[in-house]
Amino acid sequence: MSALLTTRQAEELHKSIIAYLTACKLTKSAAALREELSIGESFDDATREKYQGLLEKKWTSVIRLQKKIFDLESRNSSLQQELDSATPTSLLRKNQDPAEWLPRSPARHGLTGHRQPVTCVAFHPIFSSLASGSEDTTIKIWDWELGELERTIKGHTKGVLDVDFGGPRGGTLLASCSSDLTIKLWDPSDEYKNIRTLPGHDHSVSAIRFIPSGAAGSPASGNLLVSASRDRTLKIWDVTTGYCVKTIRGHADWVRDVAPSFDGRWLLSGGNDQSARLWDASSGEMKGTFVGHEHVVECVAIAPPAAYEHLAKLAGLQRAPAASSSAEFVATGSRDKTIKLWDTRGTMIKSLAGHDNWVRALVFHPGGKYLLSCGDDKTIRCWDLSQEGKCVKTVENAHNHFVAGMRWAPGIVKEPQPTNGENGTTANGTAPAQVAIRCVIATACVDSVVRVFAS
Repeated sequence: MSALLTTRQAEELHKSIIAYLTACKLTKSAAALREELSIGESFDDATREKYQGLLEKKWTSVIRLQKKIFDLESRNSSLQQELDSATPTSLLRKNQDPAEWLPRSPARHGLTGHRQPVTCVAFHPIFSSLASGSEDTTIKIWDWELGELERTIKGHTKGVLDVDFGGPRGGTLLASCSSDLTIKLWDPSDEYKNIRTLPGHDHSVSAIRFIPSGAAGSPASGNLLVSASRDRTLKIWDVTTGYCVKTIRGHADWVRDVAPSFDGRWLLSGGNDQSARLWDASSGEMKGTFVGHEHVVECVAIAPPAAYEHLAKLAGLQRAPAASSSAEFVATGSRDKTIKLWDTRGTMIKSLAGHDNWVRALVFHPGGKYLLSCGDDKTIRCWDLSQEGKCVKTVENAHNHFVAGMRWAPGIVKEPQPTNGENGTTANGTAPAQVAIRCVIATACVDSVVRVFAS
């Protein structure tokens, strides 16, 4: 008898096997086993019924438990990785400090309603509205706090490729672009009515962003919009008139993505020619080229001043650039599965490898310490810039399919208070406006779902 089983356990196993063999009509095998184990008349019909099916139940339970163990081991490994890159103090801070917050499973909301892949998402700068664009040609507006659909906007005739909120101060607009070659402007204050359509590109419009004006007191507002297209150009539009005020040429192929600097002075673009380029937004002149990827550049991001301290160390600089200076460092993500960090002279300062498929979106953490990425390997990855770009967190299976887009909710601007001219004030006696980090990100996916990760 096996030393692993007690006498009673062995007896129950034997009877279960006999009941299983009998149920399978293997009567000779059952009789032979009964004879060999000396289980005689005590194994009657009532006993057989009692043990029938027990072996199958135990077997399927073991398979289920094994799967559960594998899942728990994977989760445990992920949490252990997180612990290894943290101290007790930093763990405590992570729970309290928005600058340390990172997304984690499960998502707060999974927003379903689109009938085809979701390509893009964008947050309203003030309200809890989230826009998503899809290949089903529609834009949906959600309340990301409640996880509810507010409305569906129709107007484009082909897939929507990008959306963004912005525009003149006090007059926030939603912009969208599409494979139908147009850009459309929608007014959130008038039930998202289509107020303007901007034709001009000769091919699919891949990306759009409102360009911040850099104006004191309202830096996020501005009348200009930049678009990137498969026709190899960037175009700058005045949303108040609908006119294209500048066409920027330089890329040799499809321009996939564009990002403006926080003050609106610079534009960063990337595309199928495997390069990223930095442009002066006012003159349209190219100021820098970033070459090093081995495949299409899918996404670009300009580092916020909060990240300068960590990126300067990575670049080997003695001192970080001034916070008032924009576009000092940039990041690019590619189909070659890597993310690259650059200074604006075009020098690559770090290549981050970890994704198992195309990198589709990049977002710098507003706190400056982390860079977040998502991609076709269905993950969100968090890279710690203070630890030489080490991947300190991976949200596995953030979606069930390729993660195509990601945005961080804009911070809450606290209006500057008039002061009596003490330290920390501007020349006119007003403290600079402070922005509180909102710990919310949204992702778009080929599985037709929008996910909201929030603290």
